[in-house]
Amino acid sequence: MSARDPGLQPERTRMAWRRTTLSASVTAVLGVRQALRGSGSPSAVAVTAVIVVVWLALLVVAHRRMTELADGRPPGLAPRTALAAALGTVALAVCAAGLVG
Repeated sequence: MSARDPGLQPERTRMAWRRTTLSASVTAVLGVRQALRGSGSPSAVAVTAVIVVVWLALLVVAHRRMTELADGRPPGLAPRTALAAALGTVALAVCAAGLVG
């Protein structure tokens, strides 16, 4: 059996994680900005806190995955990690929509 040539797939995956974290960062910054410019109501502050916590968790997941990719061929993405990343992305979108709306 021949060795698998990963080609550019690890690089594409790393770039996808970077795009995801960049999008999440923009969402977090805009959410914090909106909350600071808004009324400063307790619900806006709570939503902003959720955005920041989810954003930090997403950064940790992405950093861990990019580090695994840099170290060679990583194991498959664990279902729990994939679920955390997907739920984090959806939570950021919902919180951002809640602040804007």
